[in-house]
Amino acid sequence: MLPDYHLHTDFSGDSTTPPRAQIERAIQLGMDSLCITDHHDYDVESIIDFNLDLDPYMSSLTRLQEEYKDRIDVRIGIELGLQVHLKEYFKEVTRRYPFDFVIGSTHFIDRKDPAYPEFFEERGEANAYLQYFETTLDNVSHLDDYDVAGHIDYIVRYGPNKAAFYSYEAYRDILDRILKAVIEHGKGIECNTAGLRKGISQPNPAADVLKRYRELGGEILTIGSDAHIPEDLGADFERTRELLKECGFSYYTVFRQRKAQFLPL
Repeated sequence: MLPDYHLHTDFSGDSTTPPRAQIERAIQLGMDSLCITDHHDYDVESIIDFNLDLDPYMSSLTRLQEEYKDRIDVRIGIELGLQVHLKEYFKEVTRRYPFDFVIGSTHFIDRKDPAYPEFFEERGEANAYLQYFETTLDNVSHLDDYDVAGHIDYIVRYGPNKAAFYSYEAYRDILDRILKAVIEHGKGIECNTAGLRKGISQPNPAADVLKRYRELGGEILTIGSDAHIPEDLGADFERTRELLKECGFSYYTVFRQRKAQFLPL
């Protein structure tokens, strides 16, 4: 089974799953590796504490990595919540800790969380999506301390109408600018399968965005479930394998010590 490169444990503020449970589930599914990527959203306004306690995180996962080394290759990652004003902070974090993989995700806009209805009530759905993409463009244009841009159209999961009025064509200009900035900076994107189980019937980003990324020359592509519970680990991966082939990909990417390796789909 394809390895999962986006998943969470109880080190993330929004998960109660022990890392061991995620690892055991991956073994049960037949994965030969996985990468744990717990949330670290620093300097935001949220009812959930998304700050990752980095020293215990690294020591705990390093012990599990050693314990499971004969059964599965456990890699240690992080999902950084990108904000341009934290550029120097991100440099310090990624220099200090030996991550295998870093997802750079846009979760907050002006420190506000778009996962709640109030965000859309203040802006309207179309403007909220546009503001999210503009923030994403700002992040990927000015920050370097990540390997792939996470779930590029993530906000669609939370919109009042979800994907009913959203498409690549509707936001072509800004999405193309995001994809080009990612490619120009030598980064990649992820195909995040959570959208397929969160009411939008498509991964994040949508298939047309994935296809456009490939047309523009994008090559680095990881696959992640965004699982916060073991039951979601690897969810819809076989369906996603076929979708990625239809979008023009013949390989996907894994990371070790921040170095990309390309494997056939």
